Amino acid sequence: MIDFYTWITPNGLKVAIALEEFGLRYRAHAIDITKGAQFSPDYLAINPGGKIPAITDHATGITLSESGAILFYLAEKTGRFLPPSGAARHQTIEWSTWQAASFAPTLGHAHNFLTYNPGMAPFAEEIFRKDTQRLYETLDKRLEGRDYMVDDYSIADMATWPWVSRFVRHKVDLSDYPNVRQRYLRLALRPTVKRGYEVPHFTGAIPCPDQLKGPEEEL
Repeated sequence: MIDFYTWITPNGLKVAIALEEFGLRYRAHAIDITKGAQFSPDYLAINPGGKIPAITDHATGITLSESGAILFYLAEKTGRFLPPSGAARHQTIEWSTWQAASFAPTLGHAHNFLTYNPGMAPFAEEIFRKDTQRLYETLDKRLEGRDYMVDDYSIADMATWPWVSRFVRHKVDLSDYPNVRQRYLRLALRPTVKRGYEVPHFTGAIPCPDQLKGPEEEL
């Protein structure tokens, strides 16, 4: 059994989706970051950094935080969704690292400046608007002629998809990135992705880019 501490953020969702994909038994514990639950003494004993997600794997006694590290751990634990050797393994690591180091941080700032605080910092808004577009273009080029980010479905896809699901907050029209859009819609139909998207609790259906009317549009 794995205890999974999470909230309804892209970083939390990527691990939720991975746990479903790997078919591992887990208990989800909601850490409401809007109420500061990540800074409670009990949670800080699990992750002193005060961030979600985190896991404790009772089969191995290992406790981990940082969503990327958790994905690599789960992949190696199960022997799935991360090639054991060769170019595909290195490319999966490459694109998983790109997601953690470039895609996610930039899009997180885009949430803050473009959606939650528009007009407060025009210079920052322009920087993150342009960088968001650049990163979507990078992902779109990578997916050209491909179904997945590497050869087969992998932890790189699991890590990236939840961030794309926030495209409304990025002020992005997925029609401008047809390869990203196609993969996003295809993965959104996976039962495992649908289940993971509802952890730790249901907040609404997966956003659909086709007939978008607002943030609550459903797939």
